[in-house]
Amino acid sequence: MNIELRQPDISQKAKLKIVDVDIHPKSSIEDLKPFLSQRWWDHLQTYGGRTRQGFAKTYPYPKGQPIASRRDSWPPGGGLPASDLNFMKQQYLDLFPIEHAIMNPLSPTGQGDQNDEFSAAMAFAANEFQLEGWNRRDPRLLSSVIVAFEDANAAIAEIRKRAGDKRFAHVLFKSRTVEAMGKRRYWPIYEAAIEAGFPIGVHVFGTSGRPASNTGWPSFYIEDMTEHSSCCQAQVASLVLEGVFERYPELKIIMIEAGFGWMPSLGWRMDKNWKRMKDEVPHLKLAPSEYMRRNIWVSTQPMEEAEEPDQLMEVMNWVGFDRIMYASDYPHWDFDDPIMALPPSLTDEQRAKLYYKNAYALYGLG
Repeated sequence: MNIELRQPDISQKAKLKIVDVDIHPKSSIEDLKPFLSQRWWDHLQTYGGRTRQGFAKTYPYPKGQPIASRRDSWPPGGGLPASDLNFMKQQYLDLFPIEHAIMNPLSPTGQGDQNDEFSAAMAFAANEFQLEGWNRRDPRLLSSVIVAFEDANAAIAEIRKRAGDKRFAHVLFKSRTVEAMGKRRYWPIYEAAIEAGFPIGVHVFGTSGRPASNTGWPSFYIEDMTEHSSCCQAQVASLVLEGVFERYPELKIIMIEAGFGWMPSLGWRMDKNWKRMKDEVPHLKLAPSEYMRRNIWVSTQPMEEAEEPDQLMEVMNWVGFDRIMYASDYPHWDFDDPIMALPPSLTDEQRAKLYYKNAYALYGLG
């Protein structure tokens, strides 16, 4: 990678400010040990995790690359991709003008474990390690509040523990929950997040025991990846139609790594049905698409690539240029280079909004 050749482009296009809303630092079980009680460390060593789906020792599908990561992201000194801060800084954080990067750890975090108490203990440990292992060493790295979202009381306790701590950016859900996210079992978590001043990030994947599709497990990894968008459409529809956004107008949801090309068609479809069946959902005071535009934010990675550039711009305009935020997905194989990821036809102001201004406004940064 020729750093000298890239820096002029960075200065010209990124305006020297980028907030990345999705990176994936990697920790080990041993990293979490200092933050687990003896009871839960012994439990982990003896029984391990028990997620709500099979394939406990591996991935449901072979990844596009080992550990789903870029081939050049393995640290030269050993370890897994994104486990070495110095190498992450060399390869990404210092190479580009990254002002902040929001960490969304996927494992080990305990999210989705069948044992709710263990899930809560692991969430606490993962949060503590984000602070000690990453943020303390590089304050640009902001933490997610990992919660045991299938246990509302445990999730609320963890959120309240982190309230007011500016080192945390949002509360982290996975997109494959046991029930649709509009169900009332999750409402107390949303209320706690609002009280604490946190948006809720919904990152694709999860181990709820349910596939991304509505009709069973797909055969291929490419299907699983593609169906992230359909899974997230179902979650957004549930949040809107169950009345979550009417009950909690201050709630802010970020759909992470789900694309956003599906947003207009979902809004159109819900609006059409709502006009004919609004008496079934009298709790909705606005058209469904209005809640989407008011309460939903999206990340750029993995942004759909339209056949005609103007089509993508039309989609972005529908979503709202103030509702889209840059994400890299570092260190994964489908990483989006911040200099190459955004459409070249964006205006300077639109580019600035996606790179950092929208994140500044949402997370209270800057």
